[in-house]
Amino acid sequence: MGTVKYITKDYGTYDGFNIDEYIKRGGFKGLKKSILQGYEKTVKDVSESGLQGRGGANYPTGRKLTQAREAKGNGDRYILCNADEGEPGTFKDKYLLQNGIYKVIEGIIISAFCAGANKGYIYVREEYTFMHKDIEFAIKQVYDKGFLGEDILSSGFDFDLSLFSGGGSYVCGEGFAMCESIEGKSGRPRSKPPYVKECGLHNKPTLVINVETVSVIATMMQNGFKTVLKYGVEDCPGTKMVCVSGKVKHPGVYEVEFGTTVQNIIKIAGGIKGGKKAKFVQIGGASGVIVPYEKLNIPYTYSGMKKVKGNIGSGAIVVADEDDSVIDYLSVVEDFFFHECCGKCVPCREGNRQLKKIMDRFKIKQGTLTDLKNYVRIVNALDASLCGSGKAQIIPFISAYTNFSQEFKNALKREE
Repeated sequence: MGTVKYITKDYGTYDGFNIDEYIKRGGFKGLKKSILQGYEKTVKDVSESGLQGRGGANYPTGRKLTQAREAKGNGDRYILCNADEGEPGTFKDKYLLQNGIYKVIEGIIISAFCAGANKGYIYVREEYTFMHKDIEFAIKQVYDKGFLGEDILSSGFDFDLSLFSGGGSYVCGEGFAMCESIEGKSGRPRSKPPYVKECGLHNKPTLVINVETVSVIATMMQNGFKTVLKYGVEDCPGTKMVCVSGKVKHPGVYEVEFGTTVQNIIKIAGGIKGGKKAKFVQIGGASGVIVPYEKLNIPYTYSGMKKVKGNIGSGAIVVADEDDSVIDYLSVVEDFFFHECCGKCVPCREGNRQLKKIMDRFKIKQGTLTDLKNYVRIVNALDASLCGSGKAQIIPFISAYTNFSQEFKNALKREE
């Protein structure tokens, strides 16, 4: 198993913002098919493909579309395409937007048709400002071709789409925080229930879906949902976009089959640069598990990652070599969470404040046994956070401590 070209077929071989070129390559064929066969059959196709959300939650997409349509509510219904990838080491959505914007838009329209949504936004992180005008241009082109607006393809289906610039906050990738941001408020999560699907943007039913997920939906509807089943393994069909960075020879975005081992993915990226040995890998973004390299001869699947108590998450794979310190790396991770904490709930706000102080002492080998005890206590307390940011943050800290306990002991100051 290695790299494949399923979602990314032809990417980089033509101007990705030329809609006529996209249509020549089968673009919007999937939308036409979806509308012709109806939303029930389209949702069934998505379900039978085994597609799970590619944004990190791994939730069955067919079920998600069904629940979105069944959510009770009058008036507008929304779909938000989450392009707010704000985690270090995560840049696959940027690649998909730059090379396949029309496929992203087509997938959004198909998803909106299935969910019964009439309005949508592509929520693009503020740091991707350089792409905003191009995306707005692409949306206009889709309107001009008649695939957006009123009575799309004479079906009676109305759907409007626009771009929204993110708030420059990692937390805005969370569903409710994204809704708050679009509403012009500070991007902070809300308490649940109710859930976003029931009471999201402007308190209306809202479907939040990832860039890669809609890209897969458009691809399978263009080519037939069974084409997904040609890739991957039985319990995890399809492909996955991965972002490999760190101490590898060829960092970048790769499309791989599910079931490829993590070690093989690193080899696909050229292996470790400078003739060094790999030491540890963080998988799934800043909130991903930190695992010794030798334990990663495991399949890159949702079930395979459970063997190391991790998850595929955002698709990020950050590789460290033998010269890298786990403590130094983890300190950078904590700096990120401390900076990005929205401050709304006590466990995350105060937990990160204290955890940063402890990590700063560990970094200069001035930690104490009390610091070590408090490290464990604070990390466990973060699980009481309001949103997924704080809850998931415990994963790298627990896994690093479990797998590299000696480095934590070495970070304690020596008794004189």
